[in-house]
Amino acid sequence: MSLDALRDLIPAYARDISLNLSSLANETTLNDQQKWGCFLASAHSLGVAPLVKLIEAQAATVLTPEAMNAAKSAAAVMGMNNIYYRSLHLMQNGEYRTIPARLRMNVIANPGVVKIDFELWCTAVSAINGCGACLDAHEAELRKHGVTAPQVQAALRIGAVVHAAGRIVASEAALAEA
Repeated sequence: MSLDALRDLIPAYARDISLNLSSLANETTLNDQQKWGCFLASAHSLGVAPLVKLIEAQAATVLTPEAMNAAKSAAAVMGMNNIYYRSLHLMQNGEYRTIPARLRMNVIANPGVVKIDFELWCTAVSAINGCGACLDAHEAELRKHGVTAPQVQAALRIGAVVHAAGRIVASEAALAEA
């Protein structure tokens, strides 16, 4: 199992992260597509090669090629949107919020999977990228469609743990190269 291989890369000092990866893999609040799409979108948003490779291998056992593509698309489009909308939120000059973004984000309207799943994946990535405006927008869309707070929280938890795992794997790799 690829997730076990990822857990093997995490040193003893980060045992909690390893344990959280395991428990989130067994999470039942989300269905398998929602869960593994969150894992995959989160991994791609970080871009840590060993993490992406191992999570992608595990996700491929559950997700269709279309869902794999949609999860990667969520990471890509939110990589752009999170920076843009977080910047608007941080800037004191409100004029920028009145100007159209003029950024293509067609995938949000037609992601190739159930819209709720894509929104969950965007939420996980937005948490990693720290964009409050995007978190609020995606959470509101999810709640409008009947997604529960525990389901949103599960996506946030996956994003947080994958982020921590990615940071650990990257720092351990850097130390090994030094």
